[in-house]
Parts: sequence; structure tokens; C-alpha cells
Amino acid sequence: MEAAHSFSAPLGRITIAQEVLAHIAGHAALESYGVVGMSARGRVGRLLSRDRVGQGVVVGRSDQGVTVDLYVVVEYGLNLAEVASGLRNRVAYDLERLTGLEVASVEVHIQDVKTG
Repeated sequence: MEAAHSFSAPLGRITIAQEVLAHIAGHAALESYGVVGMSARGRVGRLLSRDRVGQGVVVGRSDQGVTVDLYVVVEYGLNLAEVASGLRNRVAYDLERLTGLEVASVEVHIQDVKTG
């Protein structure tokens, strides 16, 4: 992972570790409609346990802000485009609200679909 994200505050500097951003994004993803779980990056269909949410997330940095790649498993039968759109919006909102950092992009990688 890259270096932590930092910004200045009135009384000093605030540094947020990449792992913290990954956990926030992972929890937001799991609370999103249609998401069954997180998936290991590069391993299609490998569903991670719910306590390893940060491992299905890759956080980076660009000139515009934080970049996030989510690797998820979605419930079978749902409109994948709608699930991905809702997921992008939820993760960006939660990250900006909880950290004050600007989110440049949220990329959703649907690794598998599962039946309930």
C-alpha cells in the first residue's frame, strides 16, 4: 500500500492510514444493497469472511483525492449496474463524511454473484 493520507488542521497535521480508509470503504460496501461480501483481489469468487473487509479494498491516491477499488460479490438476480452505482455513492459518501478527504474515484469490480 501507498503512504498514509495527511492534511493540515488548525492545531496540527492529521494522518489517516490506508488500512483505516480500506476498512471504512469495506464496511460501507457491506452495508450497501445487493452486496453479499468482499472478494479477494484477483481470485474470482473467493468470498472473504466479514471480519476481513479491508482485504477486498485497494486504496490509492491521485491529484484529485483518494481512489478506491472494491472487489465484491453481489446477490444473484439484481441489476449489477444499479448495485455498482449505489455502492460507489455509498462508499464515496462515507469516506468523505468520516475522514474529510476528497474521493476522486470508486471503481467496483464484481468478482462473482451468489444466490441467497
